[in-house]
Amino acid sequence: MLRGFVLNHIEVLKKKDTRLLVLYLCGFILSISANVTAYINSSFIEGFIDLQYVGLFFVASNSVALVAMLYFPTIINKYGNLLTSKFVMLINVIGASFLIFLNSPYWILPFFMAMWVSANLLWINMDIFVESFTTNKNTGRVRALFFTAMNFGWIVSPAIASNLVIDESYYRLVYLASAVFLVVFYLIVNRYKKILSRDDIVYKKLKIVDTVKDFWKDKNLRGIYVSSFFLSLFFGLIVVYMPIYLHDFIGFNWSTIGIIFSVMLLPFVLVEIPAGYVADKYIGEVELLNTGFAILIISLLLIFFVSTPNAIIWAAILFLSRIGAALIEAMRESHFFKVVDVEHVSHINFLRTSYPLGFITASAAGVLILSFYPLEYVFLFLAIFLLFSFYFVNRIKDSK
Repeated sequence: MLRGFVLNHIEVLKKKDTRLLVLYLCGFILSISANVTAYINSSFIEGFIDLQYVGLFFVASNSVALVAMLYFPTIINKYGNLLTSKFVMLINVIGASFLIFLNSPYWILPFFMAMWVSANLLWINMDIFVESFTTNKNTGRVRALFFTAMNFGWIVSPAIASNLVIDESYYRLVYLASAVFLVVFYLIVNRYKKILSRDDIVYKKLKIVDTVKDFWKDKNLRGIYVSSFFLSLFFGLIVVYMPIYLHDFIGFNWSTIGIIFSVMLLPFVLVEIPAGYVADKYIGEVELLNTGFAILIISLLLIFFVSTPNAIIWAAILFLSRIGAALIEAMRESHFFKVVDVEHVSHINFLRTSYPLGFITASAAGVLILSFYPLEYVFLFLAIFLLFSFYFVNRIKDSK
């Protein structure tokens, strides 16, 4: 099995030569740019407003992202994926750059929103680039390789961020790093624009209402969307509140948190390629989705009950949580792109609306929960809510 696993991935890379290799590199660089700020955003915002209201920044930003994503296919249809991605990159660089200098929460909010919204849109551009060179036969492996490259960026991001934070409270250099990495991303895309641009693709235009109907009527699309929403809900609460919890309540410094988070993110590299291979060749996606959500719920309960200031224990708990998240992420991508092709840009786009929708729900829930309970109860309520995921997952028709 191991030999076949390795040979299959080598074969995928050989057949797609430079096109997918460039996209894997782009995914890695874009991931660093987008995620180097991920675990310091909430602490940065907390320097200007009370903890209870930090979530409102994310509610506002994700609300705008959701609306922008709903109309994004129209822009891609009109101007093409390549040109659209370049424009979105510009917005992102501007947003991140202004955060380096601003001090008023009233000015920080619009530029934070610009950075956040454009980052969400860029991942849709990347989805279309990757799907342009993918077939149903190798979807699980190609998507897993792409996400693995992207997740290497996730892993190094906390280490980069923690080394750029000064005196445990100065976060500006992190936003500078985000802008610099995105400029590198732009240069790579521009250098290989001829092989990334496909003029032969005719995107199928669907109204938003028609796309929603398609997802609602198809139990596979509906199940994957809801699974993606639950995963985004988990990420939304963890990304916003976990850094604050570890720093302000458990007492870790940013250097230690950076190490913990880098260890935490290793499953995205270690798990997704084998999971994609297993889903393609053996058992399909449903069983692995169920396993992922079960692991996620167990890890959230551990976060709620554990209060020790032992970094190894916290790294282990968070590592476990990302095993679950990695399984869900890999299976979402594998199953969805087996039933949807690159021409269905409206469907690809709509799946990604689960990201801001999950973050909106998470941020709003965080504000509400913190009005009545201590911070650790955020994780308990999330664990309880994720139990509903099993109902929707088991309505999906497995590919095997």
